[in-house]
Amino acid sequence: MKMINKAAITISGLAIFSSSAFAQSLADAKKAIDAEQYQKAESMLKNLTQTQATKDENFFYLGWMYLKTDYPDSAKASFTKGISVNAKSALNYAGLGAVDREDKNAASAKSNFDKAIAAIEKKDTEPYVYIGKAYLLEPNPDANAAIQVLQKGIAANQKEKNPELYAALGDAYRTQLKNTDAYDNYSQALAINPKMVSAVVATGVIWKQANNFEDSEKEYRRALAIDPNYGPAYRELAETYLRWGRNSTMAIATQKYTQAVDFYKKYLDLTDRSVDSRMRYADFLVYAQNYTALEQEANDIAKVAPKSNLKVYRYLGYAAYENKNYPAGLEALNKFMSQADAKRIIPMDYLYLGRLQIASGQDSTGINSLRKALTLDTTQVEAYGEIAKSMYNQKKYLEAGDAYRVYIAKSRQVTLNDYLKEGVSYYNAFKAQYYSTATPKPVADTSLLVKADTAFSYIQHHAAAPAATVALYQARANDLKEPSRNTSLGLAKPYYEQYVQLLTSKGPVADADKIFLAEAYVYLGTYYQYKEKNDAKAAENFTKALENEPTNKQAKTYFASKGGGAGKSK
Repeated sequence: MKMINKAAITISGLAIFSSSAFAQSLADAKKAIDAEQYQKAESMLKNLTQTQATKDENFFYLGWMYLKTDYPDSAKASFTKGISVNAKSALNYAGLGAVDREDKNAASAKSNFDKAIAAIEKKDTEPYVYIGKAYLLEPNPDANAAIQVLQKGIAANQKEKNPELYAALGDAYRTQLKNTDAYDNYSQALAINPKMVSAVVATGVIWKQANNFEDSEKEYRRALAIDPNYGPAYRELAETYLRWGRNSTMAIATQKYTQAVDFYKKYLDLTDRSVDSRMRYADFLVYAQNYTALEQEANDIAKVAPKSNLKVYRYLGYAAYENKNYPAGLEALNKFMSQADAKRIIPMDYLYLGRLQIASGQDSTGINSLRKALTLDTTQVEAYGEIAKSMYNQKKYLEAGDAYRVYIAKSRQVTLNDYLKEGVSYYNAFKAQYYSTATPKPVADTSLLVKADTAFSYIQHHAAAPAATVALYQARANDLKEPSRNTSLGLAKPYYEQYVQLLTSKGPVADADKIFLAEAYVYLGTYYQYKEKNDAKAAENFTKALENEPTNKQAKTYFASKGGGAGKSK
């Protein structure tokens, strides 16, 4: 028998042990990323990049972890280091492409993805997975591009199927709300690896999107049966229970919200309560619209890690606004927006900044911020309503009317009160032009009255019952349509009559309304005096005007011209 060198056995054994330890350690790091245990993953990967410094994949997964936790600069540095270790590192080129997409540099992203694909070795499908995932990263996901590259990866190696390819393809279809295609791909991933817990959770998310909360919960429970410590399952349970509550009766909703918070606390316990996992909890509180808890959590994070994640100041700004703590909110959001990379600022930041500025008395600056939000994202239609309200408060009625008009056209949350504000804005805008003392005097734009009357008419036709206030504004708007103030076609008459009927048919008139009722009677009295030449009807209406407003000058002038008091016309 041939003798085997003892030293060779020792060296061989060490080599085998070292390789096994590396594979297990990298697998554990990847598992920690998947479980959103980012602090644990970072520690393991930093160690690997030192002890296994020639392994380019270590640098990739460290970079990917940074990208997942919103540290793109650190991610880029790690991917670049991976390429310096291996110039043909397909994974790290995929990582650089992902950073480019975060930076909205489509050309550079495509270049790096092309380099990644060109460098892929036979039977290696992992780069396809991460290019696909890169295309799905917020805030600008491109599901079609992701689907294309993931299908290419599946076609590239039919024999050794990678379940991550199918799971990522499921994610891509899910972003398009193509839930049948998503479900099929998650099922394919689970057929390859029945214990792929992330695919089970993703299946639960599909049911959540369809508001099938019972089946959604079953999938999360199935995932926890595979891995009881899989944090994302608890996070999805929390978010599902929140949505479940919003689609339930008040009694059930309260219970679901309480359970949602408990599930999220469990998620935090399983994700090492790092700053990053606490920031994820803050994300949840934004979604839950629990601004009291959000402000407290954001303040706590800012105390322990004031510089590690500027996004905490974004949340402080949002929460402080909702809690009417405007000075603190404005300070926090200004801090975020002045220090964050311009590429990290989103339309919602400008929306809340504008709200905080307006609430702090900085109306003009606030309106500019709201308009910036709209420039970046035209779907932020609430901004039109807030611009309109601010413009109205500044008595910039024409701009207010236009803003309300756009808001009404675009928003799904429009109320009849918004139509009233639009109509009153245009009415006041016309009045400002009509009675202007400027030199030269502007020509009043009668189209404003048409817009006002259209808004008022909409209310009267869609309200449960005609509104007296609207009838009054209709009367005023139509009176201003008269071709001359010296003649009357009676355009306002039916509306003033409706106003009188609506106001007097409900019993005693409130003192606050009597001056407006007098206005209606004066108009009718004047109409009968000059248009109909009916002194009896004129006197009747002027008498009623004085009953509601004893000091009304027009009524008193009428009776004085007749040589007597109220009711004593000749």
